[in-house]
Amino acid sequence: MALQLMDAFRTFVDTLAESLDDHEAGGEELAARAYLSRCHFDRVVSAAAGETPARLRRRVLLERAAFRLVTTDATVLEVALEAGYSSNEAFTRAFRRAYGNGPSAWRSSPGAIRLESPNGVHFYPPGGLRLPTRDEVTAMDLMTKMLEHHVWLVGEIVERASRLTDEQLDAPIEVSVEGIDDDPTLRSVLSRLVGQMDMWNAAMESRPYDFGVERDESIASIRARLRDVGPAFLDHAREVIAENRLDETFVDAICEPPEVFSYGGMLAHVLTFAAHRRTLAIGALHSAGITDLGAGDPMRWVAEAA
Repeated sequence: MALQLMDAFRTFVDTLAESLDDHEAGGEELAARAYLSRCHFDRVVSAAAGETPARLRRRVLLERAAFRLVTTDATVLEVALEAGYSSNEAFTRAFRRAYGNGPSAWRSSPGAIRLESPNGVHFYPPGGLRLPTRDEVTAMDLMTKMLEHHVWLVGEIVERASRLTDEQLDAPIEVSVEGIDDDPTLRSVLSRLVGQMDMWNAAMESRPYDFGVERDESIASIRARLRDVGPAFLDHAREVIAENRLDETFVDAICEPPEVFSYGGMLAHVLTFAAHRRTLAIGALHSAGITDLGAGDPMRWVAEAA
């Protein structure tokens, strides 16, 4: 029964992520989107969440409003309307009850964005919801999953390669990066390597990330960013691992449709695409006559660090 409750609750959270900006959607419509009757919908969500669907939605929208206040130049009225309030006054009253200060005063001296919650569901920038943990994942579990993914993916690649002709199999490989990086250069790959870590830091710190910094970025800027971004990235990752939060999940509402990801999955994502970009960068260095990094194999580095 508890598992059914959580599954229904997660369906509701998915539905909520999709409809945060649909202020015309009432309880009946949200229940229908979750394929539940209104009565059952209210009962299930309240039992699993410890608060009613309407209260949970209002809290998440206020958290998003607080985030907008400190990360955008939008007026308080614009933030209020986005949060579903029809007037500045109504929004100010609700915001003051939740945060102890009116929105203008809070913007000048902000505090924690996430409000107290009985269920662990929070607004997760830039446009998603953070979900409570279901299963605990350790760092060892994550490494095992990455190895399992490696074996699975090699098998899938081999299976697909079996459909090709001998001529196709023996043709020289031209690296295709469609869907990863467009027209990569050593400069753009290095900027993206640092930017990917900076994006993760931004997500952990509830702030937006500006991709514009990566446009024609100088090596001096890349080096300077890395000095800040690299240690911060390691600190965040170590904290997540030390606190056994690799399994903590969130709904990314920017995806279409919204998808659920975990911190462990995101770390695996960062390492996977970083490995690809590092290989491209080292290849470019080799082409320029700089070969002292070898192939960038981590095996010897890990052994020496141990």
